[in-house]
Amino acid sequence: MDDRVVLCASSAYEKKFWINDDFKALPEQIKQELKIMCVLFTEDVGGILSLEFEEDGTLIMKVDSDENDYYYDEIGSVLKIKQLQREKKELMEALELYYKVFFLGENAADLLSEEE
Repeated sequence: MDDRVVLCASSAYEKKFWINDDFKALPEQIKQELKIMCVLFTEDVGGILSLEFEEDGTLIMKVDSDENDYYYDEIGSVLKIKQLQREKKELMEALELYYKVFFLGENAADLLSEEE
């Protein structure tokens, strides 16, 4: 059973971006940054990119592609994920903190003191 919560997703096949309604309280700037990041990813390497929270609140990037998609760049996908993890580290950490506090009910002060 997969207990992940999808934050957002982008599809090169449908040319669409989707953000989970549960996250409508996120600042508009964050939502726009997620949209740009995800859409550029799928335009560059193809497939479907989703940002998902695991049970413990860890944010992961998951990539899927159609079996017969010969345009999907699997190697480029792995490299692009690593690049985004480096370049968007602060955004990802902030989203994890947001999720842990507002969805998992953890104490923000405790989480911030763990990081120090």
